[in-house]
Amino acid sequence: MNAESLSLMPTTEQRAKMAYVYIRQSSLMQVTRHGESTDLQYSLVQRAVALGWPRERVEIIDEDLGKSGAHAEARGGFQRLLAEISLARVGLVLSFDASRLARNNRDWYQLLEVCSIFGTLIADGERLYDPRLYHDRLLLGLSGMMSEAELHQLKQRMQAGARHKAERGELRQGLPVGLARGPIGEVILNPDEEVQARIRLVIEKFREIRSASGVMRYLRTAHLPLPACPRVGPAPYEVVWQPARTSAILDILHNPAYAGAYVYGRKQFDPARRTPAHPSGGRILQPIDKWEICLHNRYPAYISWEEFVANQTQLRANSLKYREEQPGMARTGQALLQGIVRCGRCGALFHLHYAGRQGEWPEYRCSADQSQFGGTDCQRVRALALDRQIEERFLEALRPDQVTLALAALAQLEQEEQAESKQWELRLERARYQAKRAERQYQAVEPENRLVARSLEKQWEEQLRAVETAEKECHAWKLSRFGTLTQEDRETIVALGSDLPELWRASTTTNAERKQMLRLVIREVIVDSKRVGGQVWVQINWQTGAQEQFWYQRRVSSYAVFAQTQVLEQRVRELNAAGLMDAQIAVTLEAEGYQTPGLVHPITSKIVCHLRHQWQIPTVKLNKNQHNLAQWEDGSYSVEGAAAKLDVGQDTIFNWLKTGRLKGEHLARSMPWKIYMTEDDERRLHEWLRCQGRRTRRSKREAL
Repeated sequence: MNAESLSLMPTTEQRAKMAYVYIRQSSLMQVTRHGESTDLQYSLVQRAVALGWPRERVEIIDEDLGKSGAHAEARGGFQRLLAEISLARVGLVLSFDASRLARNNRDWYQLLEVCSIFGTLIADGERLYDPRLYHDRLLLGLSGMMSEAELHQLKQRMQAGARHKAERGELRQGLPVGLARGPIGEVILNPDEEVQARIRLVIEKFREIRSASGVMRYLRTAHLPLPACPRVGPAPYEVVWQPARTSAILDILHNPAYAGAYVYGRKQFDPARRTPAHPSGGRILQPIDKWEICLHNRYPAYISWEEFVANQTQLRANSLKYREEQPGMARTGQALLQGIVRCGRCGALFHLHYAGRQGEWPEYRCSADQSQFGGTDCQRVRALALDRQIEERFLEALRPDQVTLALAALAQLEQEEQAESKQWELRLERARYQAKRAERQYQAVEPENRLVARSLEKQWEEQLRAVETAEKECHAWKLSRFGTLTQEDRETIVALGSDLPELWRASTTTNAERKQMLRLVIREVIVDSKRVGGQVWVQINWQTGAQEQFWYQRRVSSYAVFAQTQVLEQRVRELNAAGLMDAQIAVTLEAEGYQTPGLVHPITSKIVCHLRHQWQIPTVKLNKNQHNLAQWEDGSYSVEGAAAKLDVGQDTIFNWLKTGRLKGEHLARSMPWKIYMTEDDERRLHEWLRCQGRRTRRSKREAL
């Protein structure tokens, strides 16, 4: 120890500034039970006075009582102390020891650095330090290190003791709202029947809907709130009812206590996730296999452990993650196979894209090669065409079981009706009890004590209004439900459920419901659109383990890659050889189920004519030769015959047909005309030609 440190005394300049006494206890329990330690810290004011500071210039900072010194973010008093030192207003900082100021080296050395810059002294219960001096700074640094090490050692001992107690299942933990502690500390179901019924309803609805957000929407629609137990103030904590939230439902589904398990180490603290707004945050929910201690059958259970594990798997699967092979929850988009259709070439899940100018055409696309190796898309398949194929086979597979499904749906409908009715009965019973309780409290007060009577009367009126509101909502709910189902109603529901295709295509059935039904039967669909040109190979893997493979024709833009091109060409040649014209060939092909490559437009005579030219199939002639007759068997004329009859050129005949002077029928492209000309038409046209000749001669004379 150097002589300068031993003879250290505050200077006049330092005494001209303020002296701050910093007081802190780590918890509220220490503040209430360790009063001597708190009094010792307050007595440091006299030490500041003994060092030469007037009493009026000694200020106490005690707003951090009951706060941990591990971090400075939540300690407003420590932050204020640093701010005052940085403004050169502090000459002395007093604290009982270094552990009162900080349990964290970062905060401790920040304080030392600021004090050394502005010449502020630091004092504890024994001596005075100047952070600008080497040996004093060294002692202060060692003191801060020992303070942090002491806290670390205390934490280790406490955590080891807590873990050892938890291994026996004796470490008392906070219980969810569905559980409570009995008179001797045993864990029991919450005595409130409505709380029990609401927790069971959430679990049953998740078993049916398989989505936490879906359960939330159901509870919101049914106007059923969820119980909560905020831990504010001393125990026992009061149960409050709040509108359903997805986070509250997830808390119920993720909590193993509802499965009767005692768990220690379910959440792990990650300091990197802590923020200034939430200094106590950063806790991450650990998977089941990473829980430190898990003791089964320690609490009364709402569900079995097997169902709890299945719920965790379902919740993870509801998140859409293509890279992790998670299809996600069925959504409202029109693509029926989203999340369960797989590429038959590389095995990756298809992504859903929307093609077209306005994104009106959903398309399954495999881009694994493009994202991994920078190549092109592996394959693309139009979603609507593939969905139609799967939909037909899905409905056909369920056809034998339609009556059974209808009866099961009817039983489930009645069960839901009874469960919701029970929930409303419990809610009304609670509201009426609260009103009766408020009435008893009002009746028990002395009439002269109007200060209390007015408040109790107001509470009674509020509870009566709550009963009236609950009764109105219950009445509205009953009106929106079916009520008691008669035998006729049962037969109607069974008849409706027996027609599964009609129910499937009904406007009231949403896309999410269709997808959910499909996933209950089909596990995945494997597609390969490049195995054969123009056709798509599909394999359905059913949930039962069975497989089904089939092909279907896809839309293409050219007959060169159309799978039915050879068959279509052969059929056109056969019909052409039979003497059928293009229009007749088109009607025959359409009736026999032949399609164009686009699978949208019907086969017309123009398409047949185009195909004949492409395949070099000769045109069928009415007279079975290459020359048209002047007059056909039905009395009509060809273009050549009409031109000879009227003594005009063929161009004139075509012009008259175009302008309507002659009436005719063009059987098809590259086919002859049939011109219908009577004797009156012949005289009329000859007269028109003579008039036309006279006009021509008159024009020539006038020109001369």
